Amino acid sequence: MPKLTKKTVDEISLPESGQKFIWDSDLKGFGIRLTSKCKTYIVQARVNGKTRRVKVGTHGPWTPDKARKDAMNKLHSMSTGVDPATEKKRLKAVSITLEKLTDSYISDRHNLKPSSIFDIRKHVDGSFSDWKKKPASSITRDKVLSRFRKLSKKSPAQANQAFRILRALLNYARATYRADSEPVFPENPVSVLSDAKMWNDIRPRTGRIPIDRIGYAWNAIQNLRNSLVQSKTSRSYTDAVAFLLLTGARWGEASQLTWDRVDLDAGTWYLPDPKNRQPVKFPLSNMAKQIIEERPRINDFVFPARSKTGHVTDPRRVLASVSEAAKSQVTAHDMRRTFRAVAGDCDIELWKTKLLMNHKLSGDITISAYTETSDLSYLAPEAEKIAAWIKRQSKIAANEKVIDIKAMKKSRA
Repeated sequence: MPKLTKKTVDEISLPESGQKFIWDSDLKGFGIRLTSKCKTYIVQARVNGKTRRVKVGTHGPWTPDKARKDAMNKLHSMSTGVDPATEKKRLKAVSITLEKLTDSYISDRHNLKPSSIFDIRKHVDGSFSDWKKKPASSITRDKVLSRFRKLSKKSPAQANQAFRILRALLNYARATYRADSEPVFPENPVSVLSDAKMWNDIRPRTGRIPIDRIGYAWNAIQNLRNSLVQSKTSRSYTDAVAFLLLTGARWGEASQLTWDRVDLDAGTWYLPDPKNRQPVKFPLSNMAKQIIEERPRINDFVFPARSKTGHVTDPRRVLASVSEAAKSQVTAHDMRRTFRAVAGDCDIELWKTKLLMNHKLSGDITISAYTETSDLSYLAPEAEKIAAWIKRQSKIAANEKVIDIKAMKKSRA
């Protein structure tokens, strides 16, 4: 077994097939592996009871002297218990960028909704744009604190969302990137926000159209619908907003509603993958049904628009008119809360309202366990009752000679 020098290595012939090992006579564990294609310097030793063989470099770019020095360092580390295979895996993990980590997270989470993916990308590309090309392991508690304070000054709610997403990404990293069963990421730095009780206190929004202004708001919607009768795509936004008030749907559910999810003969509309992941069929009131029946079939969407998506996206112009009539700033989600208020004024039981709004039933095991929740056609009377209430209020707002019997009874009570 010769000492590995440039001369001896140059003179060694390569095998025609397979591999062959020649070990250095001076440095135990240092050798060269021969294959039909190349000569590779290696080190081999036992670490924590396991034999590990590690590549040092290829002969040519690496001289025997250079390889020997590197081999000595590697052998010393291995003698102290450092497993090169584990260390290689650890170094690879700690170098993964936040951007690559995000890609892996989204790829592995097959049930993520497009809206969730959008939010993740939005914050990685925006809130953490200067971090995304850097190793995720470089994110520290101090960095988290500094960035959270900065984002909170702009929008407390968005700051919370951004760091909840970052927390999820880093928890995923801790679970999936391990070296010898030990997590490469020893802690999630976002935990500092919980430790210091720094999460922004975001109170639930309660905005809606005041109950006594709903008739005026509905009339404003109808006036817009009538004025845009010749504008097929522009009217889409107004019809979509009207649909929100009549059904209590979320904006994303209404705006992306496709014709194959509507059954006008049965008077129903269908959500195959709603927020709570439970497919459900909803009843359509006659007013809602009429709105859809009057819609032209331009593409796959019930409410189409000249946009990249092919459907309506931002109804702010329609909502500006609704807000003016309501004498209160109204958002798309406020229409949903208004639907809930109307249902309450119609004395519709809360569990039925929750079903119509696709909220999870809780608190009553009998209702949650034995109530039909996938086909709500049986709630058609309740949907009709809500629509009739809105129509009655619109007539009152228009100063028509309609007596609100229910209101009179309540005032006398």
